[in-house]
Amino acid sequence: MSAPSAGSGLIRHLGLVGATVVGVAAMLGTGVFAVWTPALALSGPWLLIALGVAAACAGLNALSAVRLAAQHPESGGAYAYARIRLGRPPAVLAGWAFILGKAASAAAAGLTIGVYLMPQHPQVIAWFAIGLCLALDLAGLRRSVVVSGILVACVVLILVVVCTASLVTNPLDVSVNPSGNLDSSRNVTGLDVLAASGLIFLAFAGYARITVLGEEVRHPAWTIPRAVLLSLAAVLLIYVGVAVTVLAAEQAGLMIGVASLESIVPDSWHWLVAVGAVLAAGASLLALLTAIGRTTFAMARRGDAPRQLANVHSGVPRQAALLAAVLAALVVSGGSLPWAVGLSSTFVLTYYTVMHVTACTLPGRILTRWVVPVLGIGLCGALVLSLVLMLPRVSTLGH
Repeated sequence: MSAPSAGSGLIRHLGLVGATVVGVAAMLGTGVFAVWTPALALSGPWLLIALGVAAACAGLNALSAVRLAAQHPESGGAYAYARIRLGRPPAVLAGWAFILGKAASAAAAGLTIGVYLMPQHPQVIAWFAIGLCLALDLAGLRRSVVVSGILVACVVLILVVVCTASLVTNPLDVSVNPSGNLDSSRNVTGLDVLAASGLIFLAFAGYARITVLGEEVRHPAWTIPRAVLLSLAAVLLIYVGVAVTVLAAEQAGLMIGVASLESIVPDSWHWLVAVGAVLAAGASLLALLTAIGRTTFAMARRGDAPRQLANVHSGVPRQAALLAAVLAALVVSGGSLPWAVGLSSTFVLTYYTVMHVTACTLPGRILTRWVVPVLGIGLCGALVLSLVLMLPRVSTLGH
């Protein structure tokens, strides 16, 4: 049995596989089933460019995240790092940006389940899903990781089957007509592509859940960097395949609705896509509620959130977990799926901006100490600005 982290009450029991599963589960759920419709509506035939920009931003963020996590292997992510290296104000900004952003991500995961399972009443299904995942989280992280691993394996298999079948029916022919049946009369601007990248970025943000579990990972200085890079690479490969599939379907004249992956397969296959969406978003929701609870726990332990939220029962910060679920339920009450995705990306990118600023204080060569963080700050800032300007439009996309 693994020993508790010194003074925290949390137990180090996650190895490389478990930590990677946490990251993949958190990334794969909301993104692969939720971001393509609004991102496609914004970027049009430039969807793959938007995906590339989002991946570049995620890669820069990962580099700064793993350097900080290796130096400071504890719960809290950028909040904890900024608290140590920059002081309280930027740390509190990062902490609340993470909590609010991931609450919106959890809401998006719940709404994704609702959109695919019961599109007439997605909010009701989302509230139920949040309650169920909260119960699993309160039962302990170990059980949540096992469940997430099973769900991820099922989802990857379903995605491979769905994308292969769709591409056989609707092959992408970029050499003949790269814009296909997309609305070529609309002038896609750089701001549109950046906003689409900001939405897609949400699908890559799951590796942050690994860094905020620093006190529950065995050999964190070795495990966390490898788990982050492995989960990011795996999900990028999947997203390229899905993006090509969605573009091919749009080129073939199919109408892409809010439930984007249902739109690219025949009606008789909708049940399979719905199963995949429910499993993927459920796995993401488990990881999200866990991460929000741990960041809230870390803030409460340092006095930057109510002290009661630092209480740990049987290795789980239960009051912090309850707060995470309540915040997610509130976001579900207030908006559509594209709105939840856009709101989440805005806060999460703000969180990573603080992380990059913090990374500038680490010793190292010019490339890692200055070039990567400065590029990350610039790209995160550009995506945040584009999302803020486009949020009113984003909230109506896919309807």
